[in-house]
Amino acid sequence: MSSGILIVDDEKAQRDILQTILTREGYRIETAASGMDALEKLKNDEFDLILTDLKMQGMSGMELLEKVLEETPHQCVIIMTAHGTINSAVEATRKGAFNYLEKPLDREHLLFTVKRACEHVALLRENSALHRKLDETTSIQGIIGDHPKVKEVFRIVNKIAPTSSTVLVYGESGTGKELVARAIHDRSPRSSKPFFAINCAAIPDALIESELFGHEKGSFTGANSKELGLFEAANEGTVFLDEIGEMNVSLQAKLLRAIQEKEIRRVGGKVNIPVDVRIIAATNRDLEGEIKKGQFREDLFYRLNVIRITLPPLRERGSDIVTLAEFFVKKYAVATGMPVAEISKPAMKLLLSYCWPGNVRQLESIIERGVLMAEGSSINPEDLPSEVHSGVTGAGTIPFDFPADGISFEELEKELIIKAMERADWIITKAAPLLRMSYKTLQYRLEKFGIEKH
Repeated sequence: MSSGILIVDDEKAQRDILQTILTREGYRIETAASGMDALEKLKNDEFDLILTDLKMQGMSGMELLEKVLEETPHQCVIIMTAHGTINSAVEATRKGAFNYLEKPLDREHLLFTVKRACEHVALLRENSALHRKLDETTSIQGIIGDHPKVKEVFRIVNKIAPTSSTVLVYGESGTGKELVARAIHDRSPRSSKPFFAINCAAIPDALIESELFGHEKGSFTGANSKELGLFEAANEGTVFLDEIGEMNVSLQAKLLRAIQEKEIRRVGGKVNIPVDVRIIAATNRDLEGEIKKGQFREDLFYRLNVIRITLPPLRERGSDIVTLAEFFVKKYAVATGMPVAEISKPAMKLLLSYCWPGNVRQLESIIERGVLMAEGSSINPEDLPSEVHSGVTGAGTIPFDFPADGISFEELEKELIIKAMERADWIITKAAPLLRMSYKTLQYRLEKFGIEKH
């Protein structure tokens, strides 16, 4: 089906010229002699593209643009302008116009710009259709997949969302733990109330209590005014505590009290403040193992572990890689305006054979890069980064044979940590991702083994 274009210009000669040129290229053309005439035609018909003059008697092209986008935010509009009004045309693109053309119009430039605009509209429609298709097989917006393990996650989320029970989400980095937390909130009676997320590993121990529970003026150096914490700010809503396993034990006791008693006390405060929040926590650590080591409170664990959701790593749901990759291609083709529509078979073979240590987040990043690097309409192997070409086909396995007399696991772990630290120039923040550990976990291991830079 040919693309429909509405030409809007108060000069008949200009309308006729444009209609002749674009009709010969196979486009379906309608014309309007004014902005009001264009709005009337838009009530009765849909157009892929509106090509409008900027300076017209009565309603200007800028006014028409604003009215059209108010009604149809994704409508594609190209502004035609004389040299003296280029600044206005640039302003129009800031307000949502796809592009502008300078008069007198160059035929080749006109056809190129119109073609790109129509391709952009086609990609938007494909992306919308893909979303609708995915909605038929998935139950959570933002989490895509048809693997049985993912469907089980959907089932649990939809089952427990209407309740106020605490939830503990397990999963490696990049598997979508915050997306699950937001989905639970959005499907709950608390959906109209605030949702706040905090990464417990990213905030120093000295500050995280204030972030959660707030503080009174003068309670510590720099506390120049009273501040509300996330628990008060999210009252009647949801608080998502990511990397809960990194929280220090003393703060765990205060969190336990907040959950049990439904009240908090600001840092430096003397009054208990009632709060009503739903807690969703997440971790990539074995909390039961941390309990045995004295690093996590057992009573808090049972308070959090009322509902457990385990997110599978991408390597365990390989059947979803194709669906996810195609979704991200459409998403970033639209976002960047690049005419990329598919992934070639050789490139897809590489994606399917890779182990994905960074899970869905890594796949999305690599597809975004592929869309930007592609020369044509397909992502090819040369558009993918070197790690995908590395030939790793297992779940991050390391080639290794046990010696006849066995091996000390602690010595092996220590050796791996030393190698990671050496590669990262002894910078913990750089070494931690190499070992798939958090900053605090690696710091603990360094102290445990007495590892220091020589």
